Amino acid sequence: MSASPADTGPESGRDNRRKRIMFRCWHRGMKEMDLLLGGFVEAEIDSLSEPELEELEHLLTAHDQDLYAWMTGRKPLPEEWDGPLYRRIIAYHEEAIARQRAEKAAG
Repeated sequence: MSASPADTGPESGRDNRRKRIMFRCWHRGMKEMDLLLGGFVEAEIDSLSEPELEELEHLLTAHDQDLYAWMTGRKPLPEEWDGPLYRRIIAYHEEAIARQRAEKAAG
């Protein structure tokens, strides 16, 4: 019996919890949030600790419109949602933007 693509891809070694989180991050209902959360999680899911996974699961309970407004700075982030992983997600995207700008300036 041959392995299915799901059994041989990069997600094959991930536990079900991480797979569910990946799915939830890429299927938010708002494309902008899919890109913000899905992009981060795709790159970092395997390095997240237990407390970070818990924080991420908590972030996933926020409404997309609120989370997007907080992440883009349109609304202040309520203290309840502020945590190390949230800061890590923001830093990840800030670094990605800085890299893109540097590449554009160099190219």
